[in-house]
Amino acid sequence: MSVHVQNSRMTTAKLRQMKASGEKIAMLTSYDFTLASLVDEAGIDMLLVGDSASNVVCGNQYTLPITVDEMIFLTKGVVRAAQHALVVCDMPFGSYQVSEEDAVRNAIKILKESGCDAVKIEGGEEILPAIRHMIQIGVPVMGHLGLTPQSVNQFGGYGLRAKEEKEAEKLLHDAKMLDEAGCFAITLEKIPAALAEKVTKEVSCPVIGIGAGNKCDGQVLVLHDMLGLNQGFKPKFLRHFAALAGDVKTAVGN
Repeated sequence: MSVHVQNSRMTTAKLRQMKASGEKIAMLTSYDFTLASLVDEAGIDMLLVGDSASNVVCGNQYTLPITVDEMIFLTKGVVRAAQHALVVCDMPFGSYQVSEEDAVRNAIKILKESGCDAVKIEGGEEILPAIRHMIQIGVPVMGHLGLTPQSVNQFGGYGLRAKEEKEAEKLLHDAKMLDEAGCFAITLEKIPAALAEKVTKEVSCPVIGIGAGNKCDGQVLVLHDMLGLNQGFKPKFLRHFAALAGDVKTAVGN
């Protein structure tokens, strides 16, 4: 993952310019002020306060338990750290599924109370009315398709999605609808590389992949995974850029 240092603040408009010019976009998760400060200083383009905090920070097996208020608490620290990167906060499970009104209210709450630049929301056509409403009132939205971890109980696990033609067609359809609705970017998680490449070419907004091949406009990883801090999680797509778990144990042991 290569990053570049810029003096100016990243914006959704600049991300679109990066896609247009073929410049790769780098995104990492962050959950606290200290690590977010280091990542931001390194020149990362986007910081995602992911609902993966439920796993990484809280020790839960799934992302489902984390709440809106907990996400806001974590995001505040990341926002204070970010001098360059655009900060995106995940809308957690239960914050947008009940109704369009509930979804918009929670999106506004997250933006107002955390100070983040945008929210990320899982799903396609089924939640499109809420996404359109958010964008219409000024809430920048990043879509998320493919493996959507909040649907883990429905999927029955974290396996590759959109392998079959019918699901692949729906994903492409959903991506186009999210793009037309005004999403500033779309995350594609754990789908075939050829499908991710096709989506990337056919939508105007930046496409950020995770376990979706290397033809997307950018990549996102969980910071603790790529630094080798999370020893129990080793998916095939994950590249370790460091092995800090051993360093931490050695430092503490000394």
